[in-house]
Amino acid sequence: MEQVDFLVVGAGIAGLSAANCLSRLGSVVVVTKEELAESNTAYAQGGIAVAMGGDEDVALHLEDTMSAGDGLVNREAAAMLVEQGPQRVEELLAWGTKFDRENGELMRTREGAHSLPRILHANGDATGKEIAVSLLRHVREVDSIELMEWTTGVDLLVENGRVTGATLLDGEGGVRVVRAKAVLLASGGAGQVYSDTTNPAVATGDGIAMAYRAGAEVSNMEFYQFHPTAFSAPGAPRFLMSEALRGEGAYLVNAKGERFMERYHRLLELAPRDVVARAITREGMDGEVYLDMRHVKKDLQARFPGISRFLAQYRLDLGRDLIPVRPAAHYMMGGVRTDVHGRTSLPGLYAAGEVACTGVHGANRLASNSLLEGLVFGVLAAEAVIADGNERKVDGQRADGDLAVDRAASGGSSVTGEAATERWIAELRSLMWKYAGLLRDAEGLRQAQRGLDALAVTMPRGIFRRALEARNLHVVAGLIVTSALGREESRGAHYRNDFPERNTVARHSAMRAGELTFVS
Repeated sequence: MEQVDFLVVGAGIAGLSAANCLSRLGSVVVVTKEELAESNTAYAQGGIAVAMGGDEDVALHLEDTMSAGDGLVNREAAAMLVEQGPQRVEELLAWGTKFDRENGELMRTREGAHSLPRILHANGDATGKEIAVSLLRHVREVDSIELMEWTTGVDLLVENGRVTGATLLDGEGGVRVVRAKAVLLASGGAGQVYSDTTNPAVATGDGIAMAYRAGAEVSNMEFYQFHPTAFSAPGAPRFLMSEALRGEGAYLVNAKGERFMERYHRLLELAPRDVVARAITREGMDGEVYLDMRHVKKDLQARFPGISRFLAQYRLDLGRDLIPVRPAAHYMMGGVRTDVHGRTSLPGLYAAGEVACTGVHGANRLASNSLLEGLVFGVLAAEAVIADGNERKVDGQRADGDLAVDRAASGGSSVTGEAATERWIAELRSLMWKYAGLLRDAEGLRQAQRGLDALAVTMPRGIFRRALEARNLHVVAGLIVTSALGREESRGAHYRNDFPERNTVARHSAMRAGELTFVS
């Protein structure tokens, strides 16, 4: 049993930003499943969208965000994002973050659905990694912050309806109970719920599943963004081909060598991500789809060094070759429902970044708004924790969350051991990709539900990381499928072949304790 003032689950941009703010008031423990550099933040290539050009730039950024979100963006949250973004980025610069410059000025590029160039990048295509390194360097200098690597969340502790800590599994397989005045979830997304994803292996939806099991409300889980351009070659990982490639002039061409985006959107290759992803999927039914940069007269290896190094492994070059691409699961717009300050429906529990749903992205995230979201809302959530005071009395009674270890280890499942667990997870991921992916319909979603019900019977048991991740993936998959089946329209990243039209009334989905509702 350990006691700390504040527990932060996740060490990406949102978690570290929050921890830095919370450290002014007390002791902070930050836990992460692997080494500190392994998070969705570090994998973000393209950049961070921020309006550094004054009030007009901020206003345009707001309208671009609203437009991309297809009628479901929370305008208050979006306004906070774009208005506070410049201040947060200035802090990064003060902490030594090295964004790319030209003649001493910050370089800016343009990406899909942005009205003008406002994307800052670092080391060409390694923006997330540079920000993560900068934040870590700063946080390591704060004595009141303890960074705990190789630690997996099991479940939240709940006493009298209030979150009071969490049960954790450390790297040695030991169970630790950490009690805190407040818990802030910043555990990232859940791309591993799909067989094709740009996300790292750690993105298994742990925070969302932990919060839902504890009784928190989740929202908009049907909106999963599929990045249009992940590398597509037999046996190769779905490596992200950054949207910045199209921002620098890349064309999309089909198997006949034809550009096709003019048939789908007036912005061509810079259309919103959902439009581009569906276009590639449709064109891909008749053969491969490629990124073509052979006409771009720039030093592409210097501009995109990380992507160029990856492609070189497959004897491909951006300036010489057509690069095969197809969509892959990339970013969750839904998550644990919060207000604009990160407060969830459970007292003592806060959330920020991809794990949270403030409504800032609506039905479709604007390109490169994700790093900014973590930066801005990590601080806002921490400020809410401080403002709320979070005084509580620990009465020594066993909390609901303490039972998590008992539950995870119990049951007569036939799935035991690492190899069997991996096969079980692979089956779930394949099921989700086939029936609850980019194009959906009622028949397929019901098939996904039946498949998930069957998998529940053989749920992996035991107190080891992959079993816990399997349990969490199953929760997240169920939330996605149920929400997608309930939304009988096509909007943003959610496309129903059987309901291709958008409803006239925009409504958010909400789920708690198995009940799905829609609210305006």
